[in-house]
Amino acid sequence: METTSTENDKLVMLIEASSFPNGVGAAHEKLHGILPFSEQRGYYGISWMEQGNVRYLAAAGELHETEAEKYALEKFTIKKGSYICETVRGFMKHIPVIGECFQKMLTDPRIDPQGYCLESYEGDDVRCLVKLKD
Repeated sequence: METTSTENDKLVMLIEASSFPNGVGAAHEKLHGILPFSEQRGYYGISWMEQGNVRYLAAAGELHETEAEKYALEKFTIKKGSYICETVRGFMKHIPVIGECFQKMLTDPRIDPQGYCLESYEGDDVRCLVKLKD
């Protein structure tokens, strides 16, 4: 595991999964069906526990500030700061490893209890990140 940091908040548009884990793929497919693809956009998965259930958001970065309104999508802010992270290479062949990475990271005493798990999709790889306390 390594640490990384971001200097700025990132505003993203989202589709909430109907359930976890079964609704995750459909949420990403719906988001990709609405938004034109762009390598500059950035694609994410954001999740946290809420009332005993995992809440999961499929998300994509805004290319301009009115894009969420144009596509009638909700917004979420990925917070700047320090994160612990691990990369899963060729994630489509190793989907269970993503959950294993997060389970391991969530035991770290430095994590922000008000934070979330963040998947950052980069080609065939996914970076698994968890926010650390400020």
